[in-house]
Amino acid sequence: MSVHIDITGLRPEAVAVVLSPLGELCMALHALSEPGHHPGLQGWVTGVTARLDSHLADRMCEADFLWRTTLSDLFLPFAGIPGRSTLPGATLAEDLDLLDKLSDEQFVDAALEFTCALEYGTRGRSALTDAGLRRRALDLAAARGPRQLRFSERLLADPPRIRAWLRQFLHDCDEAFFAEAWSRLRHQLAADARHKTEILRRKGLAEALAAVSPAVTLDETAGRITIDKLGDGRTATGDGGLLLLPTSLGWPHLSVLYRDGWQPVLHYPAGSPELASPPSVEQLTLRMSALSHPVRMRICRLLARSAYTTGELAQAHGMTAPEISRHLGVLKKAGLLTMRRRGRYVLHQLDVTVVARLGSDFLEGILR
Repeated sequence: MSVHIDITGLRPEAVAVVLSPLGELCMALHALSEPGHHPGLQGWVTGVTARLDSHLADRMCEADFLWRTTLSDLFLPFAGIPGRSTLPGATLAEDLDLLDKLSDEQFVDAALEFTCALEYGTRGRSALTDAGLRRRALDLAAARGPRQLRFSERLLADPPRIRAWLRQFLHDCDEAFFAEAWSRLRHQLAADARHKTEILRRKGLAEALAAVSPAVTLDETAGRITIDKLGDGRTATGDGGLLLLPTSLGWPHLSVLYRDGWQPVLHYPAGSPELASPPSVEQLTLRMSALSHPVRMRICRLLARSAYTTGELAQAHGMTAPEISRHLGVLKKAGLLTMRRRGRYVLHQLDVTVVARLGSDFLEGILR
């Protein structure tokens, strides 16, 4: 499972590392809505929440599905501007002006993404003009609760009104908490963008993508970027560009905008040492599968406390040595064991550090 970006014909000058105040505001709203995703931001979240005006907090709940379970493409509006070469604004106000340039169809389809009204990455139909799609969107919104249904009904009935509501809401968030955060974060993000741009200029796209995340690789022969994620998708730069967008508040999310007809955007965490060597999806699958077997779980219970030979494990579990060896082979392939030789015996022990990381690795994998 991966997201693929076809970059056939992509010109080097069409790749840019840029900042987006609106993109970072999206990450801020997400962190406030889902603090469990961002343990490193708990102090900031607590501080903002404590001083948040109750009226603004209520409005934040009114449309939190735009940034809670999914990060809406509405927060990267520059990618939807025709020509697929527009850069983000230098200020939040400029980014909001770009949001105003999206057509009503683009705005509504992106806002309804949380209802899965239209399969992501397809085009040709809009809930504004397709009665069947409109009914489907409202049915799915109703299944997610009255708040989503009310928002969807208002959105489909009067897009300009919702657009004005969203712009005012984001402006109020800027005044309440984001402007202060952005004044601090933009210097870190600008430094990261300069560093990635220098790598891009001196060493090329493959090295720049590797610096963004080990989960992003470039197959230069095939002309394809692959992002290792628990999801499937594909897009192409076509005659447009490719944008790399750093975020400070977004770790561990490595987000990819691959909406059909929009400029591809890779929204990556900047300056996060936790991402130095994230496991691949294949590694995660091997580890989760290895630990899911009840016999291997019992073996791990012993190996977490001390080192054992195959024979000792066989005796402890009432199994044959070949049966234990097969289970140890699965754990070894998943990278969960360490081994050392004692004379003619091999001692096996659980790598507690790797297993301790597995919880955060799994979270990182499913959120990436």
